[in-house]
Amino acid sequence: MDGITYYLELRAKVFKALGHPSRLKMVESLFEGERCVCELQAIVGSDISTVSKHLNILREAGILHDERRGTNIYYSLQMKCVAGFIGCVNDFLGQRLQEQIEALGQAKKSSTG
Repeated sequence: MDGITYYLELRAKVFKALGHPSRLKMVESLFEGERCVCELQAIVGSDISTVSKHLNILREAGILHDERRGTNIYYSLQMKCVAGFIGCVNDFLGQRLQEQIEALGQAKKSSTG
């Protein structure tokens, strides 16, 4: 495998890791700072086994960092720029939704006027 292909695969791994609603929810909760597994479990509402699998995927992609303290494991963002990327996606989708709402409003006016 050449270097370019390897680099593309690493990038794809990051996008795949972000491609699940529960993982996105956990990542977004970490924008505010580190959290222990128990907090992340409560945020997602899944069993600990499922949450651990999701966290492992995010960690292996390089998005999260984990630190064991006693019996607890704490997670934080290692890839700090992910917050900007997710913010960009949110802004784009919000703008797109607003445009669709406006288009529906115009269509409604045209059909009733």
